Amino acid sequence: MAGKEAAKVPREVYERELRRLQTELAKLQGWVRAEGARLVVVFEGRDAAGKGGTIKRVSEYLNPRVARTVALPTPTERQRTQWYFQRYVEQLPAGGEIVLFDRSWYNRAGVEHVMGFCTKEEHQLFLRQCPIFERMLVEDGILLRKYWFSVSDDVQEERFRRRLEDPTKRWKLSAMDLESISRWEAYSRAKDEMMVHTDIAEAPWYVVESDDKRRARLNMIAHLLSTVPYHEVPPAVLDLPPRPPSTGYERTPRDLQTYVPDHAATL
Repeated sequence: MAGKEAAKVPREVYERELRRLQTELAKLQGWVRAEGARLVVVFEGRDAAGKGGTIKRVSEYLNPRVARTVALPTPTERQRTQWYFQRYVEQLPAGGEIVLFDRSWYNRAGVEHVMGFCTKEEHQLFLRQCPIFERMLVEDGILLRKYWFSVSDDVQEERFRRRLEDPTKRWKLSAMDLESISRWEAYSRAKDEMMVHTDIAEAPWYVVESDDKRRARLNMIAHLLSTVPYHEVPPAVLDLPPRPPSTGYERTPRDLQTYVPDHAATL
């Protein structure tokens, strides 16, 4: 669908297919645990491209002890003196785990480079080392998947405006996000250069058209599932035991405990 207008996915169709895909994600999780596999999924793209919403749908029904989301804050002064990839290595999965990177080591190829938070030499070093780093991950057996969420300038601006007006989403918007509007072409050039160096056979980039969030979520999840050779692992058979007879326990009187007020009754 790249470069083409497509009708928005109807909500009923979206919710039905999302539920099916999330059921498959649960099966994928079971396979990862049973096989001791290590899965890393990188979510990258412009601000307001729909990464966060997609990650929520991916992880919604997964066990947080198995699948965790990593969204690292600004590096500390100590971390700035480390090898650039070091703090990301600490977040990589052990056997039987899934890690979803809400932005990743590619910060250096995007916001750090465009906003001048790294030197030109550091940026060039990243572009040389990143393919080597990712080949090492893949050679060690990690399943690495990289998704770039592509949003048009008009849709991005519209989403920014909605965030400004919605108090529940205002926290998603920062001064740096707004700066990306005036630096649109600079980010485009940075992304193109990043792709040239890091779209490698061992860990290719997959572009997700994300002007339609519903379509983007379904497409991304379906593609992820298609790239992993998982199968359903039968769960352990569990039987609900019979409740034993009472031995005389009496509940503590309610007036000795503090209860949450019944706010719902006032509605």
